[in-house]
Amino acid sequence: MDAHSRLSRLPGHALAGHAAGAWRRLRLNEIGPLAALLVASTLGYGFFYLADEVGEGSTAALDRKILVALRNPADLSDPIGPPWLEETMRDITGLGSVFTIVFLTVSVAAYLILSGRQRIGWFVIAAVGGGEIVSTLLKGFYARPRPDLVPHGMEVFTASFPSGHAMMSAVAYLTLAILLARIDPSRRVKALALTIGVAMTLLVGASRIYLGVHWPSDVVAGWCMGAAWASLCWFVALQLQRKGEVEAPDPPP
Repeated sequence: MDAHSRLSRLPGHALAGHAAGAWRRLRLNEIGPLAALLVASTLGYGFFYLADEVGEGSTAALDRKILVALRNPADLSDPIGPPWLEETMRDITGLGSVFTIVFLTVSVAAYLILSGRQRIGWFVIAAVGGGEIVSTLLKGFYARPRPDLVPHGMEVFTASFPSGHAMMSAVAYLTLAILLARIDPSRRVKALALTIGVAMTLLVGASRIYLGVHWPSDVVAGWCMGAAWASLCWFVALQLQRKGEVEAPDPPP
């Protein structure tokens, strides 16, 4: 009896379960890894292309135009908008700080480890920690000065390119959002997790430009490299999951 004949004899619920299992294996072994590599390579190329443009000074005019547009023309120390907006932007930018990222990562990893998902927990720590190392190395390599066109809205201590806040918010929030979307069977939860992850990443990067502590090209480069790193980590996670070296997500009902 061939495979088609065997499938035709299966009851409806068994056939649906077989199809769901086949789709899950295809997604885990083929579609997921290919999509992750495609995103990582595309965004990685975008980062290095932008880095080359910054090195040649091609982004300088647009960078300056955007920064000035976000300031009061009569007083460049005054960002546009009411005072509460500037204070809100300081709060938002704190969501991409080293302390916040470390605290969030350790908290989530601790939850995963204590709930029996030890390998996933340690993988989260390795993914975010690796992203922080890459960010630090890139800043040291490019050593771009911070914007001096407008007064900074807060203290800064490192080089400008790429934006560490933008990159690390993409690494942490996108990685955690994808992880949550992966282990929860509800499509609404998946959509909510990914929406929040993307929104947090975009808001943190935008706050860096608004406060005048980064050139816009720094932030775009940080987004590109952060999302590329998150995609690469997801590719590795899929490979480890396929080999059984990290816990598989709970099966859908």
